[in-house]
Amino acid sequence: MTILVAYDGSDDAKAAIAYAGSLLKGHEAVVLAVWERLALASIRGSAGMIAPVDTTAEDAAIQAATRELAEQGARLAVQAGLDATARWEPDSLAVWSTIVDVAEELDATLIVTGTRGQGGVRSLLLGSTSDRVLHHAGRPVLIVPSKEDSA
Repeated sequence: MTILVAYDGSDDAKAAIAYAGSLLKGHEAVVLAVWERLALASIRGSAGMIAPVDTTAEDAAIQAATRELAEQGARLAVQAGLDATARWEPDSLAVWSTIVDVAEELDATLIVTGTRGQGGVRSLLLGSTSDRVLHHAGRPVLIVPSKEDSA
């Protein structure tokens, strides 16, 4: 059994790791952090930076930060009782699709994710990562609600 845990460093993601660890102690887990190339492109576009820009150093810094994030999540997963390793990937299309793609590649038995505080109109218009993973994964998904959602 391989568990894929989506991790973004948020309190909700940390709670999801803790919950998964309490349920699935000793199981193999891959903690995945995804960096968003599209978000970076969007920021550049909104700043009026349309001309090609050499982003090699920027990309390396983002990749290093994402690697550290994944490693932090893996350490938390080990502390929670999972046999965890870290993995980091650039988004293929969107974060949710990268999570689904990696789950497919690993033939993950379960995907674990937290919810994220995207409420109201924004959530209705954009949808949430966890919602999209749930509807596109084709495998079991455990969505651990935030403390605010479960209260």
